[in-house]
Amino acid sequence: MAIVLGEPGAGGLGEVVGVLRDWQYDGALVQLHPGDLGWFWRFGAEATAAAVRTWSRDGRILAVGLLDHPKLLRLAVAPDARRDEELAQRLVEDVTEPERGVLTEGKAHVDASMCALVQDLLCKDGWKADEPWTPLRHDLAEPAKDPGVRIEVIGPERAHVRTAVQRAAFDGSTFTDERWHAMAAGLPYADARCLVAYDDQGDAVAAVTVWSAGPGKPGLLEPMGVHREHRGHGYGTAITVAAAAALRELGSSSAIVCTPSSNAGAVATYESAGFQRLPEIRDQYRVA
Repeated sequence: MAIVLGEPGAGGLGEVVGVLRDWQYDGALVQLHPGDLGWFWRFGAEATAAAVRTWSRDGRILAVGLLDHPKLLRLAVAPDARRDEELAQRLVEDVTEPERGVLTEGKAHVDASMCALVQDLLCKDGWKADEPWTPLRHDLAEPAKDPGVRIEVIGPERAHVRTAVQRAAFDGSTFTDERWHAMAAGLPYADARCLVAYDDQGDAVAAVTVWSAGPGKPGLLEPMGVHREHRGHGYGTAITVAAAAALRELGSSSAIVCTPSSNAGAVATYESAGFQRLPEIRDQYRVA
């Protein structure tokens, strides 16, 4: 059967989230997680569906891509399809040729770090390796330590606190209350939590959103940030410890996160919270 490139539409996102959950397992290379779709869902279900691509054979989804940006595609490939040469070739053709409706013309990036076969084909086609990213993992077999600060689980009535910390942590953030509610209405958020940390004066100082992929599977931190006026006091470590504890309560077997290797402070924060570095990964990019 031929491989079919498709867009799921809002009505098909449930199937996509389901297969992404199925593909997560401990020991796997970090790839697109249902939480990545969940975080994108802040723009609404229709926008999320428009950013998703699927590759299927005989009705079965073999690969999923999320256009985090019109020029950045993040991939996930079914574990038993990573040596499928026909699929790898089709993926490379579809991301390389703009008329296929995946990536636009000019410089563009693909994260295919979970599939060596796709990476090799992109390399042969002239794609270059980009700056490294560091994945980190925290085994959740044992209870997490006390974060040492007050942690609040954010519900709809407190969404404004979560969004305010996000905007204070990331320059240019557009995370509004409306977008929090859109995210919380998405399918992946049924297995997610937003947490906020407070200092001794009662100020909200750090925040994180955690995403479970189901019991016994790795959960994701996306995103985590510390208020710019409260950095340097260990609040990043505290909220990360709380994130690991929340994922353990949700049944996750481990917690994963990925950050640019150049962000040494972020890597150090995750390590101080008990995360272990995994081998670096790299996007690949097409020169304009």
